Amino acid sequence: MIGDLLPDIPRGLTALAEWGACLVYVLLVPRRLPLRRLVPVVVVGFAVLWGVQTVAGTLPRALWTLGMLLAVATMFAFVHLCAAGPARVAGYLVARAFVLAELVASLHWQLDVYFFLEADEPVVLRGAMLVVIYGGGLVAAWALERRHFPPDVAVDVDARALASAVAIAAITFLVSNLSFISTRTPFSGRLGLEVFYIRTLVDLAGFVALFAQHGQRLELRRAREVEAMDRLMRSQHDQYLASRRNVDEVNRKYHDLKHYVQAIRAEESASARAEYLDRLEESIRGYESQVQTGNRVLDVLVSSRLAECATQGITLTCVADGAALAFVDVMDTSALVGNALDNAVEATREVADPDRRFIRLAVYAQGGLVMFRVDNYVSDVDLEFHDGLPRTTKGDTTSHGYGLTTMRQVAERYGGSLTVQVEDGWFTVRVLLPSPQT
Repeated sequence: MIGDLLPDIPRGLTALAEWGACLVYVLLVPRRLPLRRLVPVVVVGFAVLWGVQTVAGTLPRALWTLGMLLAVATMFAFVHLCAAGPARVAGYLVARAFVLAELVASLHWQLDVYFFLEADEPVVLRGAMLVVIYGGGLVAAWALERRHFPPDVAVDVDARALASAVAIAAITFLVSNLSFISTRTPFSGRLGLEVFYIRTLVDLAGFVALFAQHGQRLELRRAREVEAMDRLMRSQHDQYLASRRNVDEVNRKYHDLKHYVQAIRAEESASARAEYLDRLEESIRGYESQVQTGNRVLDVLVSSRLAECATQGITLTCVADGAALAFVDVMDTSALVGNALDNAVEATREVADPDRRFIRLAVYAQGGLVMFRVDNYVSDVDLEFHDGLPRTTKGDTTSHGYGLTTMRQVAERYGGSLTVQVEDGWFTVRVLLPSPQT
């Protein structure tokens, strides 16, 4: 066997690579432990990995696989203790860390054997190469992976992604170490240094495969998010069109009925009939468009929500200069106003206190800026925020939670901004847009 002819990677260096690779991914994802508790866990994790690898090095070759499984289990415990998320997230990260550790350790040992196997070089020179390759390799991996793991964003891993990552890691490890087990296969190397080259190359291919896999998952997720937000914007626009048709129809009926009442009154002058007609006219007055802001889109959206709020015991007040939003596209206005009011109605519906079932909407222009603001009470004031926006409280994150994100995109498209604040039980959404009329 090749392992009997050439020195294999010392167990201590393997432990160092595994520990460093685990640390790379722990630093990339949200952590379970605060810094003051993380540091001792990291130190203890290195000591445990070193001990496991040392013990594994004393096992007979027949138990070589058992030694590797113990090392992987230790890596899993280390990552799961430090990184936030369920066990499948830790498993996913460990699969990536394991391949990275194999790559760094293999690359260093290949160069070490090539330069120093038959030479009597100073320990300082070999140590310097160790620091450069281990440190540089792990830092480079962290820099590459950082764009795949945005700060403070929880890693979303399903069973399929976990199984794929574990399969890639297992195949990479088996193929890269096949020559050390047997040279009697079509995929084994038979020359000394060739074996190290094959192992490093296969480990690199495994790391690239895992890197590409994660990148593809992110692209698919972004595509689903864009599709969901586009669907949400179109839904708001369709809702606006339907509401406008309803309002127009009600207003036409109101107008026709007024003339009908006037005709009857002209024909019959009895006091009882006149009183009845007065009451009839008063009863249908509420069906006329209740909001006149100077912006037809805003009028329809608010009017439709007023009717909805009335049926659910919610008070909606509107103080708006609709003309200030005249420069905003119809679909964008529908997305801003529709999403804001839908979120407010849904949140206020959960408020038990009748005196707090209250929504305020305001639109006004001042100093070359247009402010669109919606305030409502919320029953849950301990909302979890990410990137300035509250996370959805619904279980299905793939279908919900895009309303505020869509509103922010609309605001930024006009050079504006969106902010969300929760204070004293009030949930406030502010959209600030620069007015092109200035």
